[in-house]
Amino acid sequence: MILLNPLDDFLPRFDFSERHCMDICAPASRIMNAVTLWRNEDDPLVRAAIRLRETPTRLFGRARQQNLDLADFTVLERRGDTALIYGLIGSFWQADYGLRDIPSTDAFLSSRDDDVCKLALGFSIQSGPGSTNRLVTETRVLCVTDRARHHFAPYWYLIRPVSGLIRRRMLTAIRDRSESPSRHHRRAALP
Repeated sequence: MILLNPLDDFLPRFDFSERHCMDICAPASRIMNAVTLWRNEDDPLVRAAIRLRETPTRLFGRARQQNLDLADFTVLERRGDTALIYGLIGSFWQADYGLRDIPSTDAFLSSRDDDVCKLALGFSIQSGPGSTNRLVTETRVLCVTDRARHHFAPYWYLIRPVSGLIRRRMLTAIRDRSESPSRHHRRAALP
């Protein structure tokens, strides 16, 4: 059975990517609910890593109101309890991330000619071994111009190990929330 990757609809061509997965003993609906509830602020190590990354903006007095989090991403598509795709556009190597507004999925998909990167963050749920479901998270980055790729590549190789750590900690937190007794779950608003 060939599984289609939902990210192919948003970034079939990309310059950088990372993928992580974890088997979770919980129904897909509970797992996807936990995905929508996860925030950087919930994990002290992740929160510290983001704050460290954003230190230059605070030093120059250009700090954002809040640290970058999943709430800054645009929901591009949700496919029931099987896939959720978020998008972000910016000059991520800049101290303030150089974020651009994405008012719609069409705005994310449209052609651009400025020196930015398009980032698609996907979560998908597949059948895992035994009675588990496998949660897969994949990040893809497309550098729109050669100049953007020139700026982004060193940034990617610098942040990639921390990004991987954040993804693994995210998956662990989602697994723990998904596998905990249901009385401890709050219902997420559907994106």
